[in-house]
Amino acid sequence: MLRNLNLQTRLISAFLMMGILVFLVAWVGWSSTSNLSQHIETLGKNNLPSIEALLKINEGQTQIESSERALINPALSQEERQDALNRMDKAWQQIKDGFKAYEATPRTPEEDALYKQMLKYWEEWEQEDQELLRINQEFETVGILNPLALQLNLINQGKSKSPEMARAKTASNLLNKLRQQAKLIRFKFINSENATLAVVQANRKQANEAYETAYNDSKNTQVAVLLGMTVGPLTAIILGVALSMAIAKPLDKALKGIINMIVSSSTEIAATIEQQERIAVQQAASVNQTTTTMDELGASSRQSAMQAESALENASNVLNLAAEGSKVVHKTQQGMLSLTEKVGAIAEQVLHLSQQTNQIANITNLVSDLANQTNMLAINATVEAVRTGEQGKGFGVVATEIRRLADQSKKSSDQINDLINGINNSINKTVMVTDEGKKTLDNSLKLTEGTADNFNKVANAINSVVVSSQQIYLNTKQQAIAIEQVVDAMNLLNKGATETASGITQSRIGTQTLNKAALNLTSLV
Repeated sequence: MLRNLNLQTRLISAFLMMGILVFLVAWVGWSSTSNLSQHIETLGKNNLPSIEALLKINEGQTQIESSERALINPALSQEERQDALNRMDKAWQQIKDGFKAYEATPRTPEEDALYKQMLKYWEEWEQEDQELLRINQEFETVGILNPLALQLNLINQGKSKSPEMARAKTASNLLNKLRQQAKLIRFKFINSENATLAVVQANRKQANEAYETAYNDSKNTQVAVLLGMTVGPLTAIILGVALSMAIAKPLDKALKGIINMIVSSSTEIAATIEQQERIAVQQAASVNQTTTTMDELGASSRQSAMQAESALENASNVLNLAAEGSKVVHKTQQGMLSLTEKVGAIAEQVLHLSQQTNQIANITNLVSDLANQTNMLAINATVEAVRTGEQGKGFGVVATEIRRLADQSKKSSDQINDLINGINNSINKTVMVTDEGKKTLDNSLKLTEGTADNFNKVANAINSVVVSSQQIYLNTKQQAIAIEQVVDAMNLLNKGATETASGITQSRIGTQTLNKAALNLTSLV
């Protein structure tokens, strides 16, 4: 039956059975104890107080009866008679206390009937007792305690007809009435005492019955408790073993299955985490290497910016020289006398310009090479950003911007090379023109005009070189700033990759601990 129930229902059923068993044993003990307590209460609060109160009444009545017999003794002195009367007063107070105590106790119908019969006899005895006290008061008022002795004494003295003899006879008559009343009271006393003892006997009978019932209940309680002490634990043990087997077997099976699943899952998770740890370490190494490369690229870009700035200054100088050349041509037109010196100066300036253009060509070639390298690094950085995932998106955007700047730098360097080639051609022509000017001074004016035109072209070309150099400088400066941003992003990415690798290591350690705990639990189960 328990096999068809789930674990919660089985546990609830087990506790309910044990609770019902404990309740039954406790109920038997409580019921028996309650009955026993009720009988004890009957004895302690009803029968025993009733018997005690009735015996107190009987004792007081006996003391009164004894004192009454003492009053009919003519040999008593006045003090002894007063002591007897005092004892009677105390006895009456005891009787009143006894009645008050007895009235407060509950009575059965049979006992109540006996009590009413007792009150009837008691009232008769009390009336006769009051009559005896009245006669005794008259006797004591006469003042002769032993009238018989007084009469004998008066007869011996010959005073048989004296007033004292009359008083002695009166006292003697009262003493006789007192004795007769005492006899009558004795009969009433016996009836009243028997009635009182009958009520006492009824209470003793009830007490004996309550005692026998309590004794039987005590025996039954002992048997029930003994039975509960033996059957209860045996039943609890049997139920506990049965329920434990019914609960533990499927629970053991379920725990083994769960533990096996935990062991298998933790093993797979450990393998996956180890693989992720290796990948994270590789990524951290790649990011570190890329960061180092970008640092080198940043240094190269800063150097290129410095060289571009130097080329810009040189181009400005060349532009200034071209302006000076134009002035020289105008001066040559004004005065041919100094043409030879000016042509020599122009030849020197042209040679210097050729050197500057060669330097500019070298710088533009270096810029072109740097742009190609930057383009390749940007492509590699984009690939690494794609492999990194969400953490590399920002880095991918920066790498794309660097790639675009590198393309612009390459295009600008190509334009500068074209301009430099034009400048070199112009310089070659200028050299040829100056050579021809040296050979013939006759055509100096015409050559001077041609030279002026060529110098204008050179100025325009140099101006284009200046503009291109400015663009190269600005692009190189932006490229350096972008590379610094890439380096910062790579540092953040390197820090994140390191933290990721550390977290994966901690996860691997936790998974190994979980796997050990599952294996220990497997050994316990």
